[in-house]
Amino acid sequence: MSRIVILGAGLGGVLMAYELKEKVGPKDEVIVVNKGATYTFVPSNPWVAVGWRAASEISVDLTKVFSGRGIGLRPEGARRLHAHESRLELNDGSFLDYDHLVIATGPDLAFDEVPGLGPEGHTHSVCQTDHAAQAKLAFDALVKTPGPVVIGAAAGASCFGPAYEFAFILDAALRKARTRDRVPMTFVSPEPYVGHLGLDGVGDTKGLLESALREHHIKWITNARIAKVEAGRMAVEEVNEDGSLKTAHDLPFAFSMVLPAFRGVPAVAGIEGLTNPRGFILIDEHQRNPAFPNIFAVGVCVAIPPVGKTPLPVGVPKTGFMIESMVTATAENIVAIMAGKAPHARASWNAVCLADFGDSGIAFVAQPQIPPRNVNWSAQGAWVHAAKVGFERYFLHKIRQGVSETFYENAALSLLGIKKLKNLN
Repeated sequence: MSRIVILGAGLGGVLMAYELKEKVGPKDEVIVVNKGATYTFVPSNPWVAVGWRAASEISVDLTKVFSGRGIGLRPEGARRLHAHESRLELNDGSFLDYDHLVIATGPDLAFDEVPGLGPEGHTHSVCQTDHAAQAKLAFDALVKTPGPVVIGAAAGASCFGPAYEFAFILDAALRKARTRDRVPMTFVSPEPYVGHLGLDGVGDTKGLLESALREHHIKWITNARIAKVEAGRMAVEEVNEDGSLKTAHDLPFAFSMVLPAFRGVPAVAGIEGLTNPRGFILIDEHQRNPAFPNIFAVGVCVAIPPVGKTPLPVGVPKTGFMIESMVTATAENIVAIMAGKAPHARASWNAVCLADFGDSGIAFVAQPQIPPRNVNWSAQGAWVHAAKVGFERYFLHKIRQGVSETFYENAALSLLGIKKLKNLN
């Protein structure tokens, strides 16, 4: 009997538990360690922030689902990983030994790296559902008392899609409230150009997003470093290609949502051989840590080098389908190791993304996500919004049913030539 522990119950962690439980033997244990017993569909957080969704609508209590699938759940959360001992120290002081560990924690949100940033400062966030619910209160106040808005991301951020999404969703919500004409909007980003997305663009995301920002009367500042945030004011430094100061901007705001930089969570940060200096997990081509071969990692916690040199730090996003491909490869490799074989599966890291604009949107497919690519495609239209609504319902249904993938999902992806694992022939 083997015990496999999964640290984190986000997108990667929950799907990891479902896939492993299907593949391992009936006597093998699959246990998920998470702070709390709730899964939330993070891509819907921008809708929560403008009142288009309630937090309860995008949340799933994992207790009953896991129990029905024979998956253990430790909702105490982890205090510290003791990798040399193959043990997890939990927040209640107890310890959990493992034969194999999959780290799927997601990120620690580095609001503290910019003075005044974050829900405890002067800006809002859609990184967590409770943050989005808090932003909804500020949105209601903005509708009643319109004023300038600043949306964007801090230097070192690695997930730019939600920032663009929220800017356009907020625009749509304000238009619906008939107050958009009294709300000047500015988008700030460390990206070297609009639509870079941490990926050096996908298809014509630069042209599509620039056009959309103009059409929706949203000004933008790229190569932008947020120096500090005070109540109602944001100091932004626009830099040149060499990183030197080009222009200082003093932006007033009545409402602001800024995505922070990410780093590894404290439970794993600083373990030599396991993490890079930012606390992200080092992995090989099989999702396996080189220093601790019984540790794997999937999702946002994985260390990926930046795509090219940029004047300001710009991280690489880990998108939904890319994470799902990591999950499938990791499950295959753990099962192989348990059978006495060498790991063989490699995640495709393909990306399929739907960026919602409230009544329209942009979709892109990148195969693989990191360039150079075999497929590099993007498109725009009202169908993207409808597709994202449909995907939200499908994915939450999948989580509630306790399945990682369905026959119809596999058939559709196969028809489009989108695969989770690399063909190693």
